[in-house]
Amino acid sequence: MLVRIFGSAIHGVDAITITIEVNVGQGTRFCLVGLPDNAVKESEYRIETVIKNTGYKMPRLRTVVNMAPADIRKAGAAYDLPIALGILAASEQAVFQQPIASFVIMGELGLDGTMRPIRGALPMAMRARQEGFTAMILPMQNALEAAMVEGLSVYGMTHVREVLDFLEGREVFTPVPPCAYQPGFPEGLDFSEVKGQETIKRAMEIAAAGGHNMLLVGPPGAGKTMLARRLPTILPPLTLAEALETTRIHSVAGKLNAADGILTTRPFRSPHHTISEMAMVGGGSIPQPGEISLAQHGILFLDELPEYRRSVLEVLRQPMEERSVSISRARQAMEFPATFQLVASMNPCPCGYFNHPEKPCTCHPGMVRKYLNRISGPLLDRIDLHVEVTPVRPDAMADAPAPEPSTHIRARVMAAREKQSKRFAIAGMDIIRTDKKRQPDAFCNAQMNSGQLEKYCALGPEARQLLSAAMNRLQLSARAYNRILKVARTIADLDDAEHISPHHIAGAIQYRTLDRENWGA
Repeated sequence: MLVRIFGSAIHGVDAITITIEVNVGQGTRFCLVGLPDNAVKESEYRIETVIKNTGYKMPRLRTVVNMAPADIRKAGAAYDLPIALGILAASEQAVFQQPIASFVIMGELGLDGTMRPIRGALPMAMRARQEGFTAMILPMQNALEAAMVEGLSVYGMTHVREVLDFLEGREVFTPVPPCAYQPGFPEGLDFSEVKGQETIKRAMEIAAAGGHNMLLVGPPGAGKTMLARRLPTILPPLTLAEALETTRIHSVAGKLNAADGILTTRPFRSPHHTISEMAMVGGGSIPQPGEISLAQHGILFLDELPEYRRSVLEVLRQPMEERSVSISRARQAMEFPATFQLVASMNPCPCGYFNHPEKPCTCHPGMVRKYLNRISGPLLDRIDLHVEVTPVRPDAMADAPAPEPSTHIRARVMAAREKQSKRFAIAGMDIIRTDKKRQPDAFCNAQMNSGQLEKYCALGPEARQLLSAAMNRLQLSARAYNRILKVARTIADLDDAEHISPHHIAGAIQYRTLDRENWGA
């Protein structure tokens, strides 16, 4: 008897429907075909034990399991459940009363038949809905995640017996109700805890309002890391579309907490400086998302930037421009999204005290410039805000007024983002997967293309003259010119100004600290 059961395979951050065909006929050999990896091949022994432990018999006839399409590699143990159900149905030990062709079924099995969580439940559910399936059976730990997809009945099960009882009509199960999406913010961190540093807070407000990349330069203990970790508290909340796309990436990477179901806060990724190029951008024999993709719609924080290997930093350049990264291997090529906001910090010199107001720098002449040269010019060009952080004196901290809380700053940031949303005409900021052949739509000022720059960043004669003088004096590149315009547009949005004025341009220029000709001298 031939039985077809539908499963799913992860390809990048998307899913592909897999047809699992099981045929039991004359002979004595178990045969599994369709380009399975070792984990899938080993399922024969797990499934045989599960079938015996649940009161059924493993057929001693020739059993052929085909996983189509055959040219796509199937990886992992998540195919245990559909293969086991296919064997029981093909050997006529189970007679399904439910319309099995309308289900996508996935789950790893323990030897006693318990179902274990799998990776990529959300992209599997999205693909199932797209291809017209009406229901999905998954381990209970993955049910909340998949239930976020509307129009798909998701059944969370804990044991293979429950699946058989449901499919054979002996018991009735209720689909997992989807949870209402409620965006959240990081807990335990707030700008009200930061005394002083008002200039730096203003720069971080600009970075949050426009989605700009940022580099904090200052001596040890000045508060660079403390400020960077509080930046997510003033970012706008994740929209449902952003949350689904970010959750999909974390689900594929196996980094999603099953109890959450969906990410509600913007990710904050802070990899150690010993990270490899592959871990940063993604890759592997079966390509997996890297840190830049895990930071999708959030922040990638690189502490002590010059300590990262130069080759690791250089791989960031293309994703920062294109907001995606293509991973090519001999047999396949995958594209991972990479819409992240880069925030980095560094000491100004090897000893850390260059430009310190009190402590002298002990570095030899030229060492400051040499230290900065660990970061390439093209990468610095792609960072909009270079901000010098100076330490706050203890007496100034004691006399400082009560700091402004994150909620007040976030309100101004969200007002500026609302202006940008209307300007770029993206209702609801729905940015799930755009056409790969064109540049994704901008949803903040940092992502404006050349046409949008020309349209929304027109300058008057005085502002143009000021910017031209700064370009000549600092010898900035055309990319830096565009970055200054984008930052000026964000400052104007925060000021609720329709046009960019000279003081907006001046404010944007002052954040190009490392472009000054006397820096490091």
